[in-house]
Amino acid sequence: MKRSIGISARTLVTIIAAIPLASPAHAIALTDAEALDEQCEGCETIIVTGTANNYVTATIDTATKTDTPLIDIPQTVSVITREQLDDQAHHSLADVLRYVPGTTVGQGEGNRDQITLRGQNTTADFFVDGVRDDVQYYRGLYNIERVEILKGPYALIFGRGGGGGILNRVQKSPVVNKSFAASQASLNSFGAWDVSADLNAPLTDSLAVRLNATYESFDNHRDFVGGERYALNPYIAARLGANWKFGLSYEYVHDDRVTDRGVPSISTAAGQPNRPIPGYDSQFFGVPGINRTTLEAHIAKLRLDGQLNDNLNFTGSILYGDYDKLYENVFANGAATTQNGTVALDAYSDPTTRQNFIAQGNLIWEVSTGPLAHKMLFGIEYGDQKTANQRLGRIFVPGNSFSLSNPVFPSVAFTTPTRNTESEVEFFSAYGQNQISLSDHFDVVVGLRYDHFEITGTDFIPNPDRPFARTDDKLSPRMGLIWKPVENASVYASYSQSFLPRAGDQFVSLTATQQNLAPEKFTNREIGAKWDIRPDLNVTLALFQLDRTNATTPDPANPLATINIGKTRTRGVELALTGHITPDWQVSTGYSWQDGHLRGNEGVALGQVPKHQISLWNRYDLSERLGLGMGVVHQSSQFAAIRTSPTITRLPGFTRVDAAMYFDISEAVQLQANIENLFDTNYFSDAHNVNNITPGAPVNGRVTVKVRF
Repeated sequence: MKRSIGISARTLVTIIAAIPLASPAHAIALTDAEALDEQCEGCETIIVTGTANNYVTATIDTATKTDTPLIDIPQTVSVITREQLDDQAHHSLADVLRYVPGTTVGQGEGNRDQITLRGQNTTADFFVDGVRDDVQYYRGLYNIERVEILKGPYALIFGRGGGGGILNRVQKSPVVNKSFAASQASLNSFGAWDVSADLNAPLTDSLAVRLNATYESFDNHRDFVGGERYALNPYIAARLGANWKFGLSYEYVHDDRVTDRGVPSISTAAGQPNRPIPGYDSQFFGVPGINRTTLEAHIAKLRLDGQLNDNLNFTGSILYGDYDKLYENVFANGAATTQNGTVALDAYSDPTTRQNFIAQGNLIWEVSTGPLAHKMLFGIEYGDQKTANQRLGRIFVPGNSFSLSNPVFPSVAFTTPTRNTESEVEFFSAYGQNQISLSDHFDVVVGLRYDHFEITGTDFIPNPDRPFARTDDKLSPRMGLIWKPVENASVYASYSQSFLPRAGDQFVSLTATQQNLAPEKFTNREIGAKWDIRPDLNVTLALFQLDRTNATTPDPANPLATINIGKTRTRGVELALTGHITPDWQVSTGYSWQDGHLRGNEGVALGQVPKHQISLWNRYDLSERLGLGMGVVHQSSQFAAIRTSPTITRLPGFTRVDAAMYFDISEAVQLQANIENLFDTNYFSDAHNVNNITPGAPVNGRVTVKVRF
């Protein structure tokens, strides 16, 4: 049985307003300078944040806060361009990351994006245009030009967190010189559908506005799952004189969906790992009408870029976000007793409000001292983040035991708070970086960041109230050496550090014990090579070791609690090839090998770190009007949580094949069909803990119609 959340009158107005623009259609990538050449001759973006060539991106400014070729960045960077996002019909960050080796998608308790990078699990290391975007929610792709995954600690550029890396979304920005409109409609075989529009209008020769909008109706292979999201993002940008650019963006997001935490595990032979229970891929282990998450977000972003003189530039950003989120869920809280036995349930309600204010400014100074050329970065960042969070207990009637042989959903009521906190995080950072060209063949990157991180708050559950506070002052270094034997190839070595305060990702609690503990520390050592075989084809290789100290992790026996585990180590190899093999054949492929474990006890493997991951995506154009796509994702087995006992649940490995076809009906209209899991592989895609495991979707298709004007 399927259930979907109803469409409100407000939503219907949104859909109707979009129909004239989105008559069967899709948003087409139109902001990167080289991508625009094909579709919008003479257009110019007012704010440019990198250049792309189909699946290949040549430069980004995220990794160093300076416009730097990827070949000169001494760490691993994976970039998914708008064209690849469209070709693969990605609709979520989870879709994107399944094709990025070395990155594992987490279930996120069915209410948020959650990923593991180099063995480090995070719900907060997300950024938009280089500015922190750390609230727990699902991020859309409708207004995004590309997705950047930066591996290894990046505290110098991004501050605390980012132990295994960060994910940055680059927003579409306005274009001058030409008006254009693009739109999309798509429908998949589960009944999910969406419409979106992308409109750009120059108002003068130095002022333009861009509007992106979307509506999505959710559905999938799981019983009772559904929901909706709609979002609107107007963005206005202008040139201020010859050397300055200004941009102001506002995004409104409404998200209302069923929370689904998948299926539990079941025990196998004594002393062996548990496994996800088979045969219940569609069974809902929540309670219809209770499992629900809602988000109302208002996100405003201001950006200013300018040239102070011939060799001194300024960039600055201010972001204000107001987020109101509710998360209510019932979930499996234990392994199934037998294949047709019972499963224990638990539940809670978790309302959260957050206000983020983050401002940063950077000076970029290019100067020579004798034979040395310097590109120096000096920056400061200030942030104030206020959070109010509750967690409400529950009462089950008649009880919290769910029968697999006679599945009847219990009644659930939420009662008094088991957690009730308010907190404020204030941070100030100052950082400097120098990219030094020693010669035609050697470059050095060195930098240091100072962070002052202060959290104050109150826990209202005790009587009397318990205030809590913690202040940390940390230095985070970064060093890299780059050797370029030829102009289009580099070999590098790098060292970087990051830290995570004891307040954690979301600042919702700080116990009396935790507030006396030092922050967690991440240290990354990496060597690698990059080769631009051609401007439209590159290959990268990296070997890394990431050490974490003062580490904590969710307790597999009680996922609502954390345990101190001391030191961990992740070693790995990553290999990627991206670009045009021939003029008609594009690929994006990669392989990673990772080994994550507790230092001093290699038998204790880290959770959600498969040893082997392989991804391969191909697009081949048979003619100017017809193209085909084919993709393969392979992931070896992984533990659902840190293996503190022999019975910790293990997710089996899997291989999934995807396919696509593209047909240009005319210059303005394109028809696209995507098939996921072509051979109907039965697999488990991700997990949150040992008893919340997501069954992968069976074979399913999506048809998309794109129109541009």
